[in-house]
Amino acid sequence: MGDDQMNLKKTLMSAVAGVAIMTGTTQVMAAGHSELTVAYFLEWPMPFQFAKVNGTYDEALGMTVNWVSFDSGTAMSAAMASGDVQIAVSQGVPPFVVAVSAGQDLQILDVAVSYAENDNCVVSSGLEIDKDSAAELAGKKVAVPLGTAAHYGFLRQMDHFGVDLASLDVVDMAPADGAAAIAQGQVDMACGWGGALRRMKEHGNVLLTGAEKEALGILVFDVTSAPASFVAENPDVVAKFLAVTAAANAAWNDGSGVAEMLPVIAQDAGMDEAATAETMATFVFPSVADQLSPTWLGGAAPAFMKGVADVFVDSGSIPSALGSYAGTINIGPLAAAEAM
Repeated sequence: MGDDQMNLKKTLMSAVAGVAIMTGTTQVMAAGHSELTVAYFLEWPMPFQFAKVNGTYDEALGMTVNWVSFDSGTAMSAAMASGDVQIAVSQGVPPFVVAVSAGQDLQILDVAVSYAENDNCVVSSGLEIDKDSAAELAGKKVAVPLGTAAHYGFLRQMDHFGVDLASLDVVDMAPADGAAAIAQGQVDMACGWGGALRRMKEHGNVLLTGAEKEALGILVFDVTSAPASFVAENPDVVAKFLAVTAAANAAWNDGSGVAEMLPVIAQDAGMDEAATAETMATFVFPSVADQLSPTWLGGAAPAFMKGVADVFVDSGSIPSALGSYAGTINIGPLAAAEAM
């Protein structure tokens, strides 16, 4: 580890060191956890991965943090339901909404990343279909990871273009599988994110840009989530975890840590540096103050979540929606992290 990297690691640690000394691991031990298992995505590069690789989370929490990669947010929900995972980083809002609508007791803890440009559907180039001829999608075969942000975006785009869902042959595929399917000509359109979306674009075109989707109110963001019972039993552990993430985001956002962080993040994400830089340029990591504001968790998020749920209900994807999603957001640990 070079001197610059050591200095940045110290900077990240300083954000959480004081509280770690005060609280130790008593609460998490009392709840039966001497280790923490956290879910994340490969090919989805984020600043937290620098802290992950350097053991900053382990030091701040005073325990071993195990990281397990998943291929969808729906799989993350299942792992939290089974108790195999305590925290999920960058779970999409739609899979979170699907889970809590079905009665799973999860809470949103922070806004992990906003990425309208990095979650989309790609139409096979052989069809030569764009936003002006989207009606021609009727009768086509589409690969969609059901219950995810990509699924929500797909439903909203088809509604916008007036394409009848019943006319489409929708196949449930994880993004990596969808990318392979469109490359092999097995599907006419595929939806996904991250590295898989980059591969999809080699074989086709998007219908709407990120900015065009946002103008239609199709927001695309991920959250850090956890079972409500775990958060209630371990508020200090959760706050310290969020503080490490926030410090890494701040070092990336202000540019001070980019040079040291990029190669470490790229390697951890399983990507080359150029692809990592290109992907992260389409990402927004909101500050803690922004996350707590009315723009995000302090106001807009519950209404957006209700909108996602209603779209899923209307499309027959889930049986019912909650009356309100405000109760599924817990800003307590993030507010505590901001004060650290």
